[in-house]
Amino acid sequence: MIEEPEIEVGIVRSSKICFVLHTTYRNASGQRFMAGEHVASGTTLGVCIDGIRVSDCELCPQQPNSTFSVKDVEIGVGFHWDQKEDQSFAGKLRFVVDGDGIWAVNKIKVEDYLRSVIASEMSATSDIELLKAHAVASRSWLMAQVWNKGKFVGAGRRNLDGEKKYICWRDREDHKLFDVCADDHCQRYQGVGRISQTAVDKAIAQTRGEILTYEGNVCDARFSKCCGGMTEVFSTCWTDDEVSYLRSFADSTVWPSKYHDLQNEQEAREWIYDTPEAFCNTQDAKVIGQILNSYDQKTQDFYRWRIEYGAEELGSIIKEKCGIDIGEVVDLVPLQRGPSGRIKLLRIVGSKDELTVGKELEIRRLLSRTHLYSSAFSISWKDKKTIVLSGAGWGHGVGMCQIGAAVMANRGFNYRSILYHYFRRAMIEKKWV
Repeated sequence: MIEEPEIEVGIVRSSKICFVLHTTYRNASGQRFMAGEHVASGTTLGVCIDGIRVSDCELCPQQPNSTFSVKDVEIGVGFHWDQKEDQSFAGKLRFVVDGDGIWAVNKIKVEDYLRSVIASEMSATSDIELLKAHAVASRSWLMAQVWNKGKFVGAGRRNLDGEKKYICWRDREDHKLFDVCADDHCQRYQGVGRISQTAVDKAIAQTRGEILTYEGNVCDARFSKCCGGMTEVFSTCWTDDEVSYLRSFADSTVWPSKYHDLQNEQEAREWIYDTPEAFCNTQDAKVIGQILNSYDQKTQDFYRWRIEYGAEELGSIIKEKCGIDIGEVVDLVPLQRGPSGRIKLLRIVGSKDELTVGKELEIRRLLSRTHLYSSAFSISWKDKKTIVLSGAGWGHGVGMCQIGAAVMANRGFNYRSILYHYFRRAMIEKKWV
């Protein structure tokens, strides 16, 4: 057993950050920062608070249960629910200069961090077994990032053959100044404002220190909103490595006998146009209301979805996103699909030029002003100038399907059964008391 770790969470980056201390804070040099509103900024000489340079910029509360607030924190960065809100946090507050900007960083114990994550990722009124399953998955993912720092490839890009053809992925290794960020790029961490003092606390307490392991190593326990009926493998979304406990399988107790290979274009198309039985295939308003926060509930068509673009409109979006003017989109050609039907490599043919792109998230990014729900989509034409994308799922589909897990909990599965369904061959171990 080890002592419960303390971690660092990047909350927001800006040229200046407005924050409110609700009690008195001090730094290691003994400087006092009184309750009230303050402004932090970065200079070439370091951090300034209220226009005065501070040599030690880690602020520690002087009273138990103290909190601070940070204004205009952006959540859902780059996604369709992107918005700003003021958020409150427990623990310590640190500022770090980053180029021409400054980061607000929260230092906090793991279990306190998780109390916010679970309530931020879903409604705190969820079934207790779902909350417990998510607590273990979130704790595992977090500690994989902290303990395995430097072992992940992180963000990367490979240009192929010198052509307008590249594979791009983004992972949490983008962060060098802290352990994890507070948004969907890592795990949603939105402070103490969404914490329920009942179910979430109970779920955290009953799973305290528990993490998923595989062959003695902590699992990088990924999760997304809705797998669309079939989970995806790691290599479709990030590096080409295969992860033994992140497999592709039906989000059900049985394999859909009609489908054998969703990497096959015809089968993938049939799968996407179908609505096969799966845990995450639900319209149960009670379950959906428990697992999706208010801004997530704007998205109801997460299992199967449809979007239309004009050919010229989509060409403009692609130019806006990557700077390449391909003209009107003439065709979208899937070159490789993962085992869930998610497109791993896509050729985009335009009237002026063409572009081949991957992986999963980059495809979603280029084909939307925000992000497509997933890259598991089929292409058709409504007329010669209107492209229709029909899709399955919401997110990368790797690891735990949050909506599927919620349905499992609602049907009486306990948290261990849920975790062992989504993380095959993994084990649950207690690392601290």
